[in-house]
Parts: sequence; C-alpha cells; structure tokens
Amino acid sequence: METVLEARELTVEVGGRVTLAGASFSVRAGDKVGLVGRNGAGKTSLLKVLAGDAEAAGGKATVHGRLGFLSQDPRSLRQVTEASGLTHVMSGRGLDEAAERVERLRRAMEADPSERAVARYSRAEEQFASLGGYAAESEVRQLVAGLGLAADRLDLPLGVLSGGERRRVELARILFGGTDVLMLDEPTNHLDGDAKTWLMGFLRDFRGALLVVSHDLDLLDEAITRVLHLDEAEMFEYRGTYSQYREARAADEERQRRLVGRQQAEIKRLADLADSMRHQTSKRARVAKSLDKRVERLQSHAATGPGKGDHRYRVRFPEPPRAGRVVLEAEELGQAYGGPMIFEDVSFAVERGERVLIMGLNGAGKTSLLRILAGRADPKLGSFRTGLGVTPGYYAQEHEGIRSGVTVLAHMREASDAPEAELRSLLGMFGLTGQIAHQDAGTLSGGEKTKLALAQLVAGRHNLLLLDEPTNNLDPPSRDAIGGALSEWPGAMIIVSHDAGFVAQLTPSRVLMMPDGVEDHWSDDLLDLVALA
Repeated sequence: METVLEARELTVEVGGRVTLAGASFSVRAGDKVGLVGRNGAGKTSLLKVLAGDAEAAGGKATVHGRLGFLSQDPRSLRQVTEASGLTHVMSGRGLDEAAERVERLRRAMEADPSERAVARYSRAEEQFASLGGYAAESEVRQLVAGLGLAADRLDLPLGVLSGGERRRVELARILFGGTDVLMLDEPTNHLDGDAKTWLMGFLRDFRGALLVVSHDLDLLDEAITRVLHLDEAEMFEYRGTYSQYREARAADEERQRRLVGRQQAEIKRLADLADSMRHQTSKRARVAKSLDKRVERLQSHAATGPGKGDHRYRVRFPEPPRAGRVVLEAEELGQAYGGPMIFEDVSFAVERGERVLIMGLNGAGKTSLLRILAGRADPKLGSFRTGLGVTPGYYAQEHEGIRSGVTVLAHMREASDAPEAELRSLLGMFGLTGQIAHQDAGTLSGGEKTKLALAQLVAGRHNLLLLDEPTNNLDPPSRDAIGGALSEWPGAMIIVSHDAGFVAQLTPSRVLMMPDGVEDHWSDDLLDLVALA
C-alpha cells in the first residue's frame, strides 16, 4: 500500500520543551495507528505539526493526499456562529456554499414570490442537485445520527449549540469529507456509548490511514493495528492492538529495568574494586586508574530506566470552608437560545456535602444548566441563589478560562493569592512540574489544561464544585487519582459526566434528569445509563 504520511527526523518543541527528538516513521493507507503516552508527552503537539497547524522544530512531515484533522480544542468553532450545523458538515466536501445559496434564495422567494425570484431559486436548486447535494444531505443526517446529535439540532446555527454538539458536528464534517488521512485527537470526547460504538465501526471500515489519540481503551483495542508510544521525547513503535501493545510495553520496560540493574551493579563493583586498590602499591594504583576509565565508559553508555509512563500521583483537595446547610436553590429555571426551550421548570436544592449528578441525552441542557449556576449565562426563565458562605467553583468542559499568552503560574495567581511556592506545589500535585509553571497555558495538551483547571479549583478553596466532564482528556492514572481525591472531598458537587468509572468513584447522592428536572435517588443500577446520558 502507498505511504500517505511521512515524518523524517522530526523534532517537536512546546514552550521551550522538546517533546519529540528526531523521530522518523511512516503511515500507509489502511494503517490504523494509535498515538499514546502520558498527559503532556506531546501527542497533541505532534498531531498539530503533522496536520500543518504548528511548525516543527526540526525535520519534516509530509501528508500525501487529503487530510481530515479533528483538533482537541472545540473553541475554534466559536467563530463560526451563523452557519447551520448541516452547512458546516457539508463544507467537508465543498457543498456548503451551494447549500447556503439555495437556502438564501428560498427565503428571498418566500419574501417575494416573483417570477424572477422563483427562477433564481430553481436554478440554484438544480445546481445543488447536480452536485449531489441532496444525496449528500441524506448521508450527513445519517452520519450525525450515528454520532448522537438530534436531528433538529443539525439545522440550528453553530453558535447556539453546546460545546459537545459543536464537536460532534466538526467530527461529522471530517468523517464526511472523504479524506485519505484521518488525524483524530480524542474523538470520543462528548460521545455517549451508542455514538462510540458507531464511531468504532466507522473507523474499522475506514479504508484510508488513521492516526488517533484517545484515552478510550475500547476504541484503541477495536480499531488499532499499530501503536506509536511517546515517552521522554522518544518514539517507540509496536505492532498489534492496544492490549498487545500494553503487554509488549510492559515486557520492554521490565527488560530495561533488568539491564539498568545489571549495568549499575557492574559499575559499582568496578568502582569499589578501584577504591580498594587506590592507596596501595604503585602497580595497584595504575590498575585503579584503568578501572576508573572503564567505569567512566560504562557510565557514559549506560542505559536508563523506562520513562515516566503511567506515572501515578496523589491528589488531595483541601478541606472546604464551612457553608450553610443549603448551598444552592434553583426555582423554575429555563433556557433557550433564540429557538424552542431547551428545558424549563427545573427546580431543585443542594445541601452541604451532597453530590448531584445531572443526567440526560445530548442536547438536554446539562451544560446550559451548569453555566447558569456558575453565573456564565443568564437563564431565560426562573432564578437561583447560593446559600450562606458558599463559594462556587466551575470547571468548564471547553477550558474556556484557560487563555493563550498567559503562563500556567499566572493562571494560578488569578485563582489564589497564596505564595508562589504553594501554588507551584499545587501544580506539582497535578503533575505540572518544573518549567511547565512558566509555559504559555495555550500550548498545554488537553490533559494538562484539565489538570490546570482543576488545580485552579483547588487553589480557589471553593465549597461547591460545578464540574462539566472533568475527566475528558485525562489518561487513566490521572483520572483515577482525581476521582479518588474528589470522592474523599466533603464539599458539595454538581456533576455532568459520561465517565461511568468516575461517577462510580464519586457515589452521587441524587440524580437530576434533564430536560424535565426530575429528581431521584442514586443507585448503582444507573451506572449503565451514565455513558448513554
């Protein structure tokens, strides 16, 4: 099969930190490649370089054929507000302008049904049909249905869709484009279980080349035939599924540890022998110098242990300030964005220490409700109030509070006036160590942005957390560490999450079902619905 992606001596640098040094690899048509590594290893930065969205620090990457690239950050779609979701997906094949012209002339004909207006509309419609537009529209609607986007949402302007809906629209546009190479960065973010299953099937059947970054292990096992592992600026290649890669990687790391152990033991033996001879006869002193040179040679060529890999760390959320018994009350809340109501008559209360999980199908208004409670959006109807001594902290799924051009440490200073040493200690608790504190936050990976946003919450000493998909982009060890920390935290939480494992760790008190606002007690039987809602 032909090579569709080539990298030669490629070096990637992020914020002055080399994340990949002189790597060469190629991807052929039909290859399904998983790009893996811990948060911050440089996976997202590498995809951006390969896609032409960022400059390489050295070497060269070439894509042969049409490229479809799904960025991890959906904020790029915020500028596209007027176009409908349908038009945006159609742009994947260049049909958007023809579709927009038909719609514009249809509205003009309805306003002025003159013979001239009818003729202009008819010509535009014939041209759209000749380009395969109507057949393509049917294909688009099937595609977005597979990704879990409600049919009526596709016809709305992108500006009124939630971040998760916009991301599904963008993913649909890329899949619809008929590309030769797909580069997907966390494609299952915001997808429910059915949509993930559909996507796995699509990627299995895709005939082009696929390069995917994902922490969804099921996806990697289902679709992947090769794995590229990034670790300490090096790239290692493994053939087979993700499970086979894990086994091979573990065996490689064990062999490396044994080799390092043998080499260090030999270095110590020779050094001790040299020390024992150093102050004896002149002949033995010459032997000691010879042994010293052997030790230097061995040290200069000694193997190092395996990289950080799945580094496990301990996260601890500090005790929250005391709040009143009722921390939040919502009365008959409703929201709409220039169209029909997304939800209405939603009333509930949260008491100190309670954990409320918001559930509902995509588009049911879960994120919209959290944004209202966080003070980021005004409700169309109703009101809410926080209780005595309540300090809410909001985690936004799109990292909207993390800005390019502002350092990581400056973000922490905005959250707290604590001394720098304490803020850096908090960052270190989330694995953001060393020079990362002075790095432009806009250059962080998705997982690192998640950790920074959570570190800001910790620094802010809040006693009510509003969490919107806080485990998106996190590698499994980070997800477990943060889930464990939150499970022990005694403050109040209102959570939106499709991550069943994370929800199980938190053991919610109650469930609020959207869009109807129906409350129920939590039961482990509901875990099967978490990924679907």
